[in-house]
Amino acid sequence: MTMKLNISDKDGKTYKVDAGETALDGKELFEVVKGEDVSADLAGYEFVITGASDKSGFISKKEIEGVGIKRVLLKYGQGMHKKPKGEKKTGTKPDGLRLRKTVRGKVLSKDTRQVNAKITKVGNKKLADIFAKPSEEAPKEE
Repeated sequence: MTMKLNISDKDGKTYKVDAGETALDGKELFEVVKGEDVSADLAGYEFVITGASDKSGFISKKEIEGVGIKRVLLKYGQGMHKKPKGEKKTGTKPDGLRLRKTVRGKVLSKDTRQVNAKITKVGNKKLADIFAKPSEEAPKEE
């Protein structure tokens, strides 16, 4: 299976790329990746890996070393959004609530399926032009 790279733009748009199996292997969260490593069309771009998830849906956390999965005790925040029983939606973070969840390490491996990244350096061509569908470019015939 290939890794899917979700590239977020400052405009709020997200572009999806098939990164291949070995393009991002061994990279860590919050590491800078050159666009040429992912695809030849993305030459000149640089991305920062902001998050990832594996084939089972477990998220990667920067605090966990290596590529394996671990069960860690999480407080309210990334990876844990549970509310205490009987509490309504108040918008406040619950005090003292912790939950043991399975997470993956910060190093990307062959088990990683989705990688989220944001642009740090823009290349020559705009992403909208690179990922434009052929039907969008051609003028409509009446």
